[in-house]
Amino acid sequence: MTGEEMQNLGKNNMDMALTSFGAWSKGAQAIAVEVVDYSKKTAESSAAAWEKLMGAKSLEKAMEVQTEYLKSSYEGFVAEAAKLGELYVDLAKEAYRPFESTFAGHRQ
Repeated sequence: MTGEEMQNLGKNNMDMALTSFGAWSKGAQAIAVEVVDYSKKTAESSAAAWEKLMGAKSLEKAMEVQTEYLKSSYEGFVAEAAKLGELYVDLAKEAYRPFESTFAGHRQ
């Protein structure tokens, strides 16, 4: 391998690494934004449920408010977990993409 070929190989590897790092950064930022948004929604929902609970005029109404809150919290958590799972999968795919052609050549 000539010096120029080695230099090009080094440059290509550095470009792939930087592209992958960029994908990791972008994906991590998207995940962080999603977690912050979910946390805000959860806090708002909790505060609203607490207000409803404090305004309940009967034990039956209080139980209804609590049951409604628990159900919506569970459904929200399941939806958020699915969304975060998709974001992590997307992050992994994007971070791997720069290396795909390199690894594909070695598998053959």
